Amino acid sequence: MANFTIKHFRYFDALARMGHFGRAAEVCSISQPALSAQIKELETILGAPLVERTPRNIRLTTLGVEFLGRARKVLYDVDHMSDLARVYDGPLTGLLRMGVIPTVAPYLLPQVIRHLSDTMPDLDLHPRETITETLLRDLTESRLDFVIAALPVSEPGLREFALFDEEFVLVRPKADQHKPVPSPARLEQMKLLLLEEGHCFRDQALSFCDITSADPSLRMEGTSLSTLVQMVSAGLGITLIPDMAVRLETRGADVAVSRFPDPKPTRTIGMIWRKTNPLEPHLMNIAAALRQLA
Repeated sequence: MANFTIKHFRYFDALARMGHFGRAAEVCSISQPALSAQIKELETILGAPLVERTPRNIRLTTLGVEFLGRARKVLYDVDHMSDLARVYDGPLTGLLRMGVIPTVAPYLLPQVIRHLSDTMPDLDLHPRETITETLLRDLTESRLDFVIAALPVSEPGLREFALFDEEFVLVRPKADQHKPVPSPARLEQMKLLLLEEGHCFRDQALSFCDITSADPSLRMEGTSLSTLVQMVSAGLGITLIPDMAVRLETRGADVAVSRFPDPKPTRTIGMIWRKTNPLEPHLMNIAAALRQLA
């Protein structure tokens, strides 16, 4: 009888995360039939099914749920064995997986990649852009080595390192550029454009305006800061964006940018990693360098 392999565990973990053979195959960079064959082989070894197959997706069986927990523990230990060896091998080399939130990635990521490529040429950097909740889950489950996001996240198993603070600015139609900057209370009564649910910047904007909930009948949503600025340019309302996004997103748009008086709305951007990650000395050095870069 065949034995379990790390490949079996990685493919099953991907299938459980994606909930679909096709998407899991893409994540694993193999064909769908090959992934299906690996899962079938794993079920044959176990002597019982791990997933319920439907035309649209899959569901884990009771055995599948229990096996997934144990498989992920094995993968966690294997990944950390590799990381432990890298700590004592001079400069950091090999695969480094980073995550960045969408309201930071387009504006900071090019500088980060350029800096790491220049200082660590043998590093194989794999960046991923998505919302904070997904990044933190992947970080906790060892699918990422570090994350750049808004602080605090206040997770006991994670280390937070502040990189910089930045203020939010008001973006409104150019015709309004000479009007007084509205107060947070006044913003609540205006057509405030927000990012869709799941973006931490949305929550920060709502907090500044002292809005406890976003009524979709009163406010409009966008999928990106670029979309929000273009909506403002079209006269659909006003929005807040982080300072780092101003130069790129307002270029060519028919909008005016205004700064709020004190106390200004701000956020802290930082680097986050697992406290147990053996790469922590290297990550601390990277964080210190990125703080100077920012």
